[in-house]
Amino acid sequence: MESALEEIEFLALSENRVAVLDLLSAGRHTRRELADATGASQATLGRILGDFEDRSWVRHDGSEYVATATGRLVAEGFTDLQEILETEGRLRDIVDYLPTHAMDFDLRRLSDATITVPTATRPNAPLSRLLEFVRDGDEIRTFSHTFNGQALQVVSDRVTGGDQRFRGVFGRNAIEALAEESELRDRLEALLTAEDAEIRVREEGVPIAIMIVDDLVYLLLRDEDGILRASVDTDDDAVRAWAEDSLDHYWRTATPLAVEDLTD
Repeated sequence: MESALEEIEFLALSENRVAVLDLLSAGRHTRRELADATGASQATLGRILGDFEDRSWVRHDGSEYVATATGRLVAEGFTDLQEILETEGRLRDIVDYLPTHAMDFDLRRLSDATITVPTATRPNAPLSRLLEFVRDGDEIRTFSHTFNGQALQVVSDRVTGGDQRFRGVFGRNAIEALAEESELRDRLEALLTAEDAEIRVREEGVPIAIMIVDDLVYLLLRDEDGILRASVDTDDDAVRAWAEDSLDHYWRTATPLAVEDLTD
């Protein structure tokens, strides 16, 4: 009996083997149907099906083949492994910046996420992508250790114009940084007095930066020096549920911010 690693290698070395096992796990197929679906020759299919039958992964039923229970188990497990490795490959360059200590969802939920990183020609690409959606969003919810001046400008204009609702929790340092600059302070005051805006401050700070724009979740990823390294956005249900639960936690542990709290 071959080891588990040898069986993984057996499958991984042939795309046709993987494709055939997936097809048979989904339902019955003749050799002709398998050939049409995979492009494999009859000789190749004969070897693949023979190897699978030797392992009891498939059985022959008349003119058709179908996966056994263990064959379906192998197919499902191999698909899971592929998905894990594909996700790992996409996250590899940004994993050091992900707030994994606070993320209680399966990382595979980020398999279809859009990852935006700075480039030589577009150093602000992560923030620019976020602002594109903020400009069109009906509802913005956020918890963050910072409130970028450009984001504040867009949100303030949209909310005071009656085109957007805003709810945010920020660390005290983020609010104090805005209050130090007169233009940003004016925009923050305008936002605080708007009917559709609520802001709270958390004295303990907020360790991560998340923004929920309607149904989309944005993670802004910074390094230890505060430099923006990437953004990750997704409409995955599990990620959004995590973001909303986290927002509720920070909201409950923060205090409302009023205009009079913005001291010189």
